[in-house]
Amino acid sequence: MSLSESSIEPATVVCAGIVVADHLCTPIEHLPSAGELVMAEDLVLNIGGCASNAAMDLARLGIRASVCGRVGEDAFGKFVVETLSAGGVDCRSLAIDRTRATSQTLIVNVKGQDRRFIHSFGANRGLSARDLDAALTASTRILYVGGYLILPGLEAEALAEVFRRARSQGTLTVLDVATPGPGQYLRHLRPVLPETDVFLPNTDEADLILGESDPLRQALAFRDLGAKRVVVTKGEHGAIAVSDRICVDVGTFPIEFVDGSGGGDAFDAGYIAGLLDDRDEIGCLTLASAIGASCVRAVGTTAGVFTRDEAEEFLAKHRLRVNPIQPR
Repeated sequence: MSLSESSIEPATVVCAGIVVADHLCTPIEHLPSAGELVMAEDLVLNIGGCASNAAMDLARLGIRASVCGRVGEDAFGKFVVETLSAGGVDCRSLAIDRTRATSQTLIVNVKGQDRRFIHSFGANRGLSARDLDAALTASTRILYVGGYLILPGLEAEALAEVFRRARSQGTLTVLDVATPGPGQYLRHLRPVLPETDVFLPNTDEADLILGESDPLRQALAFRDLGAKRVVVTKGEHGAIAVSDRICVDVGTFPIEFVDGSGGGDAFDAGYIAGLLDDRDEIGCLTLASAIGASCVRAVGTTAGVFTRDEAEEFLAKHRLRVNPIQPR
């Protein structure tokens, strides 16, 4: 179930981390009571997980991306590999775990409410820093890790060392996290953030990590912990971005919301695409916001994401609000 064709060009971006088979419903009127049947217009099987989503989104933007992760030797693992391959993603670093099932998530969409998730961890448990090392090549311009903090095999010191070696060869490091509930997360970030070029948490994750609810203070705290650029996303309220050069509050683009699944990963992919284009920080934020907005137009994590031409056409017609702010 893996790709091994030597003719495939090396990936420009390695997307490592969570790989999932998602089961989704189109938005329903309400959650069913015990024994009740609620009708959905459609039920969707799709790939999911931070690494898979970002790689698929980058491929839609015309960027060579590979996925580094693990799936089980089962029907859902086969589906994930076939879907990613059909989307133009290099799956040669997607390993088959013969002792664990493919990770799966049940996503329940209710009209006017945030999504609900039921998750089985599965093969993601086995991903380690050795997998990342093996996926990197001399052609890798960006190493993206998504879903850090819920990957028990990806130890902090080992990840920091992978990031350190990657940066020494000119590869940019981009980090996103997942925090399912309260926990001692900061100790896993302290070694890694000084080797992180771009850190992209959302404000809810940052609150669980820091015990701080203000997005600006969150961003400043992560910058002080060593991350070179920090973007704290706030869903429909935009994002706060902080680095040595800028401190800004950015808005969102107008879009018809259908399903928020994968929106954060699409934002990450847009930011990465901006880095590859050598855009400045505002340019990266603008492209990231457009790609993130496009994702929520359709059910599933990648179905609505803009192609490169669609993104450029959209950006020609819309402007992103960018307000400089003073750190406090």
